[in-house]
Amino acid sequence: MTVSEGPGGFTPGTVIYQIYPRSFLDTDGDGVGDLPGITAKLAYVASLGVDAVWLSPFFVSPMADFGYDVADYCDVDPVFGTLADFDALVAEAHRLGLKVVIDQVYCHTSDRHPWFEDSRAGRAGERADWYVWADAKPDGSPPNNWQSVFYGPAWSWDARRRQYYLHNFLPQQPQLNVHRAEVQDALLAVARFWLARGVDGFRLDALNFLMHGPALADNPPAGPGGARARPFDFQAHLHNQSHPAIPAFLERLRAEAEGFGGRFLVAEVPGEHALEEMRLYTRGPRRLHSAYSFDFLYAETLDAERVRAVLRQWPDGWPAYAFSNHDAPRAVSRWAQGRDELAYAKLILLLLACLRGHVFLYQGEELGLPQAEVPYDRLVDPEAKANWPATLGRDGARTPMPWRTEAPHAGFSTAEPWLPVDPRHVPLSVEAQEADPASTLAFTRHLLAFRRAAPALRSGDLRLHEGTADLLVFERGRGAARLVCVFNLGSSGLETGLQPGAWRLVFATPGLEINREAPARLDPCTGFVARPA
Repeated sequence: MTVSEGPGGFTPGTVIYQIYPRSFLDTDGDGVGDLPGITAKLAYVASLGVDAVWLSPFFVSPMADFGYDVADYCDVDPVFGTLADFDALVAEAHRLGLKVVIDQVYCHTSDRHPWFEDSRAGRAGERADWYVWADAKPDGSPPNNWQSVFYGPAWSWDARRRQYYLHNFLPQQPQLNVHRAEVQDALLAVARFWLARGVDGFRLDALNFLMHGPALADNPPAGPGGARARPFDFQAHLHNQSHPAIPAFLERLRAEAEGFGGRFLVAEVPGEHALEEMRLYTRGPRRLHSAYSFDFLYAETLDAERVRAVLRQWPDGWPAYAFSNHDAPRAVSRWAQGRDELAYAKLILLLLACLRGHVFLYQGEELGLPQAEVPYDRLVDPEAKANWPATLGRDGARTPMPWRTEAPHAGFSTAEPWLPVDPRHVPLSVEAQEADPASTLAFTRHLLAFRRAAPALRSGDLRLHEGTADLLVFERGRGAARLVCVFNLGSSGLETGLQPGAWRLVFATPGLEINREAPARLDPCTGFVARPA
């Protein structure tokens, strides 16, 4: 993809700010964030220098999985507001020059969706085959050994149909049978509904779970090694996901997006075969524009060799990178490992901004927020409660955004929030950092302005230098316009290995002076970008 080929203004190198609506800003005093709260803070988001916002689900839902169990694809859940509120949000975003990307959850619905209620009513109805149903084995057990991501067996018995239904996640999230043309047509109608309302793109949730193997063959055991906290981790997922018919549906979706002047389509693709699937789903001009990499999101540590290995995976195409999101513990808490967290937050923000690809910035990342501590009695995430204490769960990344230092609940709400505000977040509030020119927030604004003005970072090539486990060096762009990006990811000083006098600093973490010769030695938790001297 070249810069001129970007859909709907999404040129390569776009920076997208993820908003988790439940936790951004509450304007109606119920302790849950809402769409008017997002609209009220879009000027703040635009001031960061990002190009777009991505909104996690705000659709009608019983909230078993906090919006990823959709009961009505084409309406706003009352806890978040109304369709009129959504339209006002889009209008304000566009006025500020921001694109709007929303989640689309096509793998499953809520068990309270009218489609599923129709389907479970009997085997002869119009939507009887819109979900994945199967008879019990002769002994009454589920039809195969598939496991769900969250809870054990991926099958639940339904007494009305006297069959099992498939759910790759919660039992309240029955799997759609997207092999059916009628289901595909219904999902594409959903896409058209939101595209017609002015949405600029979709983030497609858990896309490789879209279609299953219709033969319902057992999954084989996983190979040796690897962390296994859940039954799901004990299997090689050959048959419950990743069906080869998925790309054909993506081509239909891309055609719909092109019919609205070209809109941006990015896939979320988790799992052990994610790289191959991301390449498959973005191959050629008729499929998706980008894919959302998990290589950093679930990494417990960060070192230079890991970064080099990830970057080598994409010699062409255009990936999307994130270090934190609503499903993963915040990166600064995973990776700092005893080092100064605010210094480390600036270092990894610089690294993220220098990568070749689209950049996703998660709300609060610009503040350097650590992972929040949520007491067990305040946990609400079904995964966290099911797997506690073996996994951290997702609640600690979803706590309310801290806006004001002295206000109740850090200015997020006048009521007790749905998740508690971590006291460590309060002094890192937007209000406090707006007043501090040395803050992480100020650094983020300078950094994104620098990236926006540097074609080499937004769309240039990437060439890796040799390095050590702690020293990461790569170049972006070509010729006189190229830039070298250098990072010390370790805990002690390192020689940069750059030729003396060959480079001059144009951007750096605190403590390094701009427009000086690139240093021969770099302290830990520091990094810089330099141009040819």
